[in-house]
Amino acid sequence: MADEHADIVISGAGPNGLMLACELALAGLRPVVLDAQPGPNSEPKANGLVGQVVRMLDMRGLYQAFTGDADPPEPSYGWIFAGMTLNFLGMTDNPMYAMLLPQPRLVRLLEKRARDLGVDLRWGHELVGMAQEPESVVLSVSSPDGDYRLAAVYLVGADGGRSLVRKTVGIDFPGSTSETVGRLAHVHVPDELRGADGGVDIPGFGRLPFGHTRLDNGGAIFAEFEPGRALFGTIEFEPPVEDKPMSFDELRDSARRVLGGVTVPFEEPKGPGPHALRRINGQNTRLAERYRDGRVLLLGDAAHVHSPMGGPGLNLGLQDAVNLGWKLAAHLSGWAPAGLLDTYESERHPVGQRVMMQSLTQTALMAPGPEVAAARALLGELFTIPDVAKHMAGLLAGSDVRYDVGDDHPLSGRLVPDLTLEDGRRVAELLHDARPVLLDVDGAFADAARGWADRVDIIGAAIADRPAAALLIRPDGYVAWAADTFGTEEEAGLRTGLQRWFGPASRG
Repeated sequence: MADEHADIVISGAGPNGLMLACELALAGLRPVVLDAQPGPNSEPKANGLVGQVVRMLDMRGLYQAFTGDADPPEPSYGWIFAGMTLNFLGMTDNPMYAMLLPQPRLVRLLEKRARDLGVDLRWGHELVGMAQEPESVVLSVSSPDGDYRLAAVYLVGADGGRSLVRKTVGIDFPGSTSETVGRLAHVHVPDELRGADGGVDIPGFGRLPFGHTRLDNGGAIFAEFEPGRALFGTIEFEPPVEDKPMSFDELRDSARRVLGGVTVPFEEPKGPGPHALRRINGQNTRLAERYRDGRVLLLGDAAHVHSPMGGPGLNLGLQDAVNLGWKLAAHLSGWAPAGLLDTYESERHPVGQRVMMQSLTQTALMAPGPEVAAARALLGELFTIPDVAKHMAGLLAGSDVRYDVGDDHPLSGRLVPDLTLEDGRRVAELLHDARPVLLDVDGAFADAARGWADRVDIIGAAIADRPAAALLIRPDGYVAWAADTFGTEEEAGLRTGLQRWFGPASRG
């Protein structure tokens, strides 16, 4: 017999696990979150968020809360791919966004939100074993107050690349390991070396620009996200080195090799830490064979790991969380249509495959050799073609995979455009509570959706230059159905979409 019972348990209180917990709490559930750490991890990791996830945070009212910026997010007018510049200036419907936010701060903000929403967050409670049964997953948990057993209707493994959850249920994690050694540390840069463009001038070498730079002997990384505390790193294409704690001198030696014998005049970081100082022996690129095994689901690094180059990790993982949250809540609340939970994998696994592809490409394009230099030169020419730049923006933003929602309107299966209603509200504001929305622009479709009013917010509002007569928007911001005109066929299509995603109409 288990000591406790819970509808949903999440193993791992990183950004993805906490985001999922918040999504479930918005739906009226009280998930239990377990994490072996005694509190939020302060280790420096990601430095911000890029891609569609920025808009999804906006849809929960979190962009303004996390940045303090009262204005909506604006598209990014460029990005970097393997150290090569992409220019999105003048691009219509640019899907690429960027938001500077160190991961430790993101975790603290999400932790506060989770607690405010009533999530049962248990730091220092480690999942040490589990067994699936027909009606539950029985978990063995170790805590400072002793061991206990917890039975969950569903378990989500958000417990990192070495996921105990994934390994225990036997989900394969195929992929590859690049023969590279990456080193990264926070450093102090003398003021006289800083450039106004975010780069750094290295005596005897020259300008090292912001971001990744490919060189004949490997790659160099420089980025100052926080005043007075820059990140400097190297990438060498070589077999793994001895697995021992990295020193600052090891980074200096690596920098000399990569920069052609030049000594980099950086000093150890000043001020309070923790400071980054780490080595990555071999870069794993792996994608779980499947995201679900019975009552167990995978999320974040437990489902996919890849190079951090270009910053796709939080974009991929947090979007997974927003996709999964409302579907899992629908199952636990009893109104989910058949097969809804299976669409978590069918929609998000292909997006993971795209990230694996572009991540491996970026690693390959950083390698030394004249063949790689030639490939980069050719790609640099292609990147100046507007259609190619648009394709790359969609790839990096995670918007290039269209979900199969059973409707062929051009907007269906895509993230809803950032629309502003004539009353001044933005579509993002309609999704703060993570509920489905029928946006009835023409005021003709409300009656057809009355049977779903307990699950779907029916909102009539005019839009200048309207993109459709009506849009059915899922809680994750994706359009499930849209129509340009009102008629018998369109009304039937709306009912089909409502049933497909939100179950049968209520009786009475």
